[in-house]
Order: sequence, then C-alpha cells, then structure tokens
Amino acid sequence: MASFRSVFIAVIIATALLVAALLIQARRPRVEVVQARPEAVRATGKCASCHRAETAAIVQEYELSRHAAVGTTCLDCHGAAEGQEKYEHRGFVLSKEVTAKNCTQCHAREYEEFLRSRHAAPAYAAILGPGSFTPEQVAFSEQYNPGAVKRPAHPLTGLEGPAAVASGCISCHSVGKPNKDGSIGACTACHTRHRSSVALARLPETCGQCHMGPDHSQLEIYRESKHGIMFNAFRGEMNLDAKPNALQVADMPVPTCATCHMSGLGGGPPTHNPGVRLSYYLFAEITQKRATYQQGRDAMTAVCANCHASAHIKRFFADAESVVTSVNSRVQEAKTLMDGLRARGLLTPTALDEPIEYTYFDFWHYYGRTAKHGAFMGGADFVQWHGNYELVKGLVELKAQAAGLQAPAGAH
Repeated sequence: MASFRSVFIAVIIATALLVAALLIQARRPRVEVVQARPEAVRATGKCASCHRAETAAIVQEYELSRHAAVGTTCLDCHGAAEGQEKYEHRGFVLSKEVTAKNCTQCHAREYEEFLRSRHAAPAYAAILGPGSFTPEQVAFSEQYNPGAVKRPAHPLTGLEGPAAVASGCISCHSVGKPNKDGSIGACTACHTRHRSSVALARLPETCGQCHMGPDHSQLEIYRESKHGIMFNAFRGEMNLDAKPNALQVADMPVPTCATCHMSGLGGGPPTHNPGVRLSYYLFAEITQKRATYQQGRDAMTAVCANCHASAHIKRFFADAESVVTSVNSRVQEAKTLMDGLRARGLLTPTALDEPIEYTYFDFWHYYGRTAKHGAFMGGADFVQWHGNYELVKGLVELKAQAAGLQAPAGAH
C-alpha cells in the first residue's frame, strides 16, 4: 500500500511540474518562442545590405531558395574558383563570371552527368561547330556523342547573321557554351541564378524555353498529351520541391519532362543526362537506334512502370517505333531524290540557296521530327496533321520542284 502511495504522489508531483513548465513557457515573450523556418530567414550581411537596396529581387529569390535554407552563402557561389578571373568588389574577391565550375563545388556528380549529355558541348557545336572547344573537350564529348561536336557550323548561322544567332540560336544553345575557366555550360539555364530551384527545373515550361517550335515541338506535344492535360489540371497538388533522390509518385503522380527523362521517380537513379533513357536519335534526318538502345529503353520503361502496366508500355513503344519506320521511309525517298539532283549537277554546292532545299529542310527537320516526337510523347495531332500529313504533302511538292529543275530550258 505504501509503495502505491509513493508512486501516486510522484505522478502528482511530476504532473504539477509539467503544468508549471507549460504555464511559464506560455508567458515567455513571443519573440523568444516563435522562430522562423530556415527558408523564411532573411539574408543578412554585407552582400544583402547593399543588394537589398540595389537589386532587391535577387536577395528575395535567394532567401526563398534551398541554398539559403542549408546555409549556403553568397560567397560560396560568387567566390572565384580555380581558373576563374577575379575582381575586387567592396572588400570581397569575387569571380567575374559564375559558371558551372562554381556549382561543381557541391554538385560534382550532376555536372559530370551533364558533360556526357547533348546539352553540353554538342548543343553549342550544333550551331557554331567545334572551334570554341579545346581538343580535350572535343575528345571527351565525342566518346559519348560521336559526331555531335566534330561538325561544321550550321549553314543558317551565315545566312541569318550574327544578330539572329546571338539573340536566337545562342539563347538556347549556350547551355553548352565553353567557359573561360575550362568548364562547359550554365546550370542556371534550368535552375535560375538565385532561386536555384528544383521545382522550376521540373516544370514543362522550363524545358519549353528551348524544346518548342517547329523543329522540336516537345512542349506543344506535351501540352496536347494526356500527361500535359493532367498536369495542368492537378498542378497545385504536385510536390515540385521534393528531393530528387527521394521523389515518389505521391509527390508527382503526373509526370513532366524532367520526371521521365531525369528524375529518380520511385527509387530509380536521378540523372543530369537526359539522353540515358532514350533509345533512338529522333532529331536525326534518318533516325537510327542509339548504341545504348536497350539500356535506354529499359531505363525509360522502369520510369513508365511507376504508372503503367507492362503490356501498355510495350504496345506504346511498338506503335512509336512503327512511326519511326514510316517516317524514315518517306524521308529516305525525299533524300534519294535530293541526292540524285546533286549528283547530276542540278543543285549548287552551296547549302540553302535554292527553294527546293528549303522544302526538303522543312520536310525532315520540321515535319519528320514532329511526327517522331509526337509518337513517343503521346501527341496524336503532331503525329498526324503536323507530321505525316505534311510529309505526304511535302513529298508531292518536292517531286514537282525536282521535275521543274530537270525539265529542258524553255519547256513548259
């Protein structure tokens, strides 16, 4: 009985102490007990004190970033890395140009994956050729993308002129521009400079900055697809800030471009090389399988399997491959026609100086690509009216133009 009384008294005393502690805590000043979340803490220090007055938006963006939440400072990114040109700025020694090299201090694996992708050196070389790269950079990229860097500058760069190239082509293709410090590319093309946002990189509109328009209509195709329609309807339910190596279907039950091509959805490995899950060179004049066809197909199938049954996935890819075969056949017929005209001296050696060359360029570069991309992304209208219909019509036009070139002078 005495033992029970002792326990009972101990419980009463402990309860009284707990209640007293809660009463004391409740009476503490609010400033002592209410603490802001890390992501809401305002930037402090000399950088913020000046830039809050001069360029307030970048301070606000930084304060909302993951970098701010984990304590990454302005100097961590803007301090000069090895090989970068330095300058003195109000008592700090900074890099004159923040590049991918600064990002590699923490994100080395992501950068190495990016270097192996077509977003790196091949993107820039597609416009201006290999002249801006070192021999080592060319050799490295050619290991993973044969022929993608060792190529001549695009003929349109000379025809359209430097203003169009600088404000048009390079705006997208600078994602793979070589930097003075020996690095390649700009991480900020997808993540932005001061927000450094994973959520932004997951949005289809971010990829659509470049992957849109008649020669690679991925954004338009995505918006037409069931994936795009569902994302637009349920966008507010998506956890776009989920960590890449822990992304689950509960975070993003509807995929965006990055979900399929880069994310670690369902426990798979995330990547900064969007090509590792691809099985064909869909952008090519005549599409061929990639050397890594099976690995790419297996990797993409694993992502699809988070949402779709295996029978549906197999049928989808089989249908898409049939479109590739059909488009290849039509493009090959048109290409054989053009090659024959050149062999007979009916076309000049100069690229894109005759109407029929533009007809052919549009034929494969716009409509052929569109049909193929539409098939692999679920865009029926792009397979049909923006793709195969234009190919059928274009082949008739090409044959008529070729007949005109072959007719004797003065014939009607």
